[in-house]
Amino acid sequence: MSEPTFLGWKAYNLGTGRGYSVLDLINAFTKASGKKINYEIVERREGDIASSFADAALAKNELKWVATRGVDDMCKDTWKWQKQNPHGFHK
Repeated sequence: MSEPTFLGWKAYNLGTGRGYSVLDLINAFTKASGKKINYEIVERREGDIASSFADAALAKNELKWVATRGVDDMCKDTWKWQKQNPHGFHK
C-alpha cells in the first residue's frame, strides 16, 4: 500500500493515550475547583460506547512529543483559565 497524499495539514492526538471515566473527571474538577459537583449515576444510554481514548503514537513518533501531565493538571489549568475568562474568548 502506498503512502497517502499529503494535503497540507496533519492531525495529531496529543493526549496521554490513557482514558478517564466521567467519575475521574468529576473528581479531578472537584479537586481543581474546590467546589462540589453534583452528579447522578444512571444506566448507560442506548448507543453509549464503553470507552474511547486517543492513540498518541503518531505525535510521539513523528514529533518526538509526549504528554507529561495528567487529568489533575488538565482540570487545574482549565479551571484557572475559566476563572480568568468567565465569558470565554473575546474578539
